[in-house]
Parts: sequence; structure tokens; C-alpha cells
Amino acid sequence: MGRFTTVLWDLDGTLLDFLYSQRIAVRKCAAEYGLEVSDEMLARYSQINDSFWKRLERGEVTREELLSGRFRAFFGEYGIEGIDAEKFCEAYQEALGEVYCYVEDALQVCQELQGKVRQYVVTNGTIHTQINKMKRSGLYDVMDGLFISDEIGTPKPQRGFFDYCLEHIEERDKRRILIVGDSLTSDIKGGAMAGIATCWFCPAGAVNDSDYRPDYEIHRLRQIFDVLKADAPL
Repeated sequence: MGRFTTVLWDLDGTLLDFLYSQRIAVRKCAAEYGLEVSDEMLARYSQINDSFWKRLERGEVTREELLSGRFRAFFGEYGIEGIDAEKFCEAYQEALGEVYCYVEDALQVCQELQGKVRQYVVTNGTIHTQINKMKRSGLYDVMDGLFISDEIGTPKPQRGFFDYCLEHIEERDKRRILIVGDSLTSDIKGGAMAGIATCWFCPAGAVNDSDYRPDYEIHRLRQIFDVLKADAPL
């Protein structure tokens, strides 16, 4: 199609609507404890969750500290007692893997690219949850491979994650590999440090207030076709 033979796709927030799945999963698990979660509480949990993942990216917390710690912090902030954070997290991860919602026409885009470029998912998350979402959504059958931080033992954007991925894909030439993701601190930073081209998926309203400058920007997933036809940054 052009310069690139290989696309590394981020999953949550790029191909799948993570906030949708998160909302369903949190409310389902909370209801089992007789707890009603308002929109305001959900928004606050999302902020707490995001802050823990950012800390994981920076190496400030471990995966284990993140998983239960975010719920411990959430329950503490709202004075919620009598719920074991670890058990709640286990139920949440299970529920999270059972529901999905595509970002735009993500599956169709990936299906149209199948056979034209090699496609892999690169994701921070737990093995069971991410594989379940991939299989239920149909994305699992479209991809040439799946790399999960939980399995690799280190998260995006750390170099160890990308070193592992690049060692286990077919393409050897970094100049022909492109990562596409919505996170500047995870996907774009990680791709840049690994020496591969980066494409920031930034839906309407997203603002780059970071120090990371992607090689490409797309506002709709279908714009990836224009990027893949280009021989140099647009």
C-alpha cells in the first residue's frame, strides 16, 4: 500500500470504546453489592483509573497495586465500606471482558486491511479480559498477533514492551512499522522511543498538550488508509 507493511493497533480507546465497557462493568459489579453508581461517580472512577494507568506507565506502581488500588481509592473517596477491593476487581475484570463497543467501524477497517498489511494489537491490560474482548468483538480473527502487557511483564510505553513486540513480528525494518493509538503517553511515546512511526488517533476535541509529536494524526479511523498510502509523514 505504501511505506508501511505492519500496523500495531492499540485496543482500548482506538479500536474499542473502553469507556462504554467500563461503565457497564462498574455498574454491573456495584449492583451485586446493592450499590448504585451515578454518572458523576463513574466519571470520577474513570479519572482515578486513568491516573493509576499513567503511574504504571511511569513505573510508579506495579500491576497488582493498580488493579485493586484504583478501587480502594474510589471506595475510600466516597466512603464506601464493606466491599473487598480485590474481589470487586476480579469481578470487574471478568465483566469488562464480556462487553464491547467498536470505535466507529473499527472491525470493518481492520477487515479491509487484512491481507494488505500485517496487523497486531498492542495493549496494556490483563490477559483474560483483553483476549475475551478480542474474541467477542471479532478482532481476534482479523489480527496477525496480540501483545498484552500482562503477558509480556512490562507495559507500554516502556522499551521492554516494544522490544518484545518487535522481536515477535515478521517485519524486521522499523521504518515499515506504524503504531496507531489514542494515548500520547503510551502509544505515541512508546512508539517514538522504539524507533517506529507513530499515528495519533485523536477524535474531535482531543488536544495534544504533551511534549510528544506523532508522525501522523487521524481524526477518523478510516483516515488510516490515507496514512498507509503515504510514503512520508502527511
